[in-house]
Amino acid sequence: MTRIGCTWLFYGLTVNTILFLKLKDGYAFAPEIHRLTSLHKQRSSSSSGSSSSSSRRKGTELSAGVGSVLKRAKDSLLSKERTRDELKIGIAGFYDRSSQLWEEVWGEHMHHGYYVPEDRTDHVQAQIDLIDEVLKWAGVPETEADGPLPTKCVDVGCGIGGSSRHIAKKYGCTANGITLSPYQASRGNELAKEQNIDKLASFQVADALDMPFEDNSFDLIWSLESGEHMPDKEKFVNELFRVAIPGARIIIVTWCHRDLEDGEISLTLKEEKLLAKINRAYYLPKWCSVNDYVQILETNGATDIKREDWSYIIAPFWKAVIKSSLNIRSVFGLLKSGFSTQRGAYAMFLMLRGFKKGLIKFGLITCTKPKDN
Repeated sequence: MTRIGCTWLFYGLTVNTILFLKLKDGYAFAPEIHRLTSLHKQRSSSSSGSSSSSSRRKGTELSAGVGSVLKRAKDSLLSKERTRDELKIGIAGFYDRSSQLWEEVWGEHMHHGYYVPEDRTDHVQAQIDLIDEVLKWAGVPETEADGPLPTKCVDVGCGIGGSSRHIAKKYGCTANGITLSPYQASRGNELAKEQNIDKLASFQVADALDMPFEDNSFDLIWSLESGEHMPDKEKFVNELFRVAIPGARIIIVTWCHRDLEDGEISLTLKEEKLLAKINRAYYLPKWCSVNDYVQILETNGATDIKREDWSYIIAPFWKAVIKSSLNIRSVFGLLKSGFSTQRGAYAMFLMLRGFKKGLIKFGLITCTKPKDN
């Protein structure tokens, strides 16, 4: 899963942006309807000698195809919430199509950078620094002199494995990355082999809500910019706890909505509508706040809970992504990547609006699994 915050901006800011500002989500299904209609005409002209039953069957197939497209268009216009199965399929497809373009322009790290000072221009190093600074902030030892180093790490929503390989190299530990995208898992393993780290880092397709690992398997649980994709945040956190050994460090870095203020029982209707539109474009479920995560951690008996808002630290990265997207290679890559990727052009502006209004936050949460669990 990767790292949707970055892809939101990268795929959105291209020449196609101008067009998408004039479109509604549903209109973009028109080419698909045209394709189905053309296909029906071709079949009709080539099957004049076919039986009537064959014609009826093809007509039924066409009707079903057009009906499916129209339903998707309607759901997009109404910002209908997707089911868990729809999210899994959509997330996998989104990252299967978009990850190669991101890597070609930005490299193996599919996440934001660490901008302290905020005017730094070494953007790739800023992405690497984000990993190190989050580890430091969470209290993971830098050296053996500081305490026991991680020996087994799981990267939940690993993208193409940039964080996993960096952590494996940094600590000499094993790193198992999971993603819903077959392309990302395959590419992650290819890069591990190219970097001679394949004996430590490996990647596979798996669901974060049902991980294929035994209980008490890892001493470092890492989730960077993937929690926003999880349709059941409580089950997500429960799974992180299940695979963590007692005393393990758990780190969640994710996009959240703002904490509710005293007296509030929900976000405003305008805020909910804005997030619902973003969700349709990026295959996201309902959002939660950092405080919601903290409450779930407390229910699990977590100790040493710590939280922080790093929205201001990662914000300068957006300007760099904007600049990188305004070139011929990025534009042609976007045009080839398909509708689901292109749709980010429209929704990206909604994301920026939410961020500027203080609705959307880049939250860090960390804790320790109790040793008596």
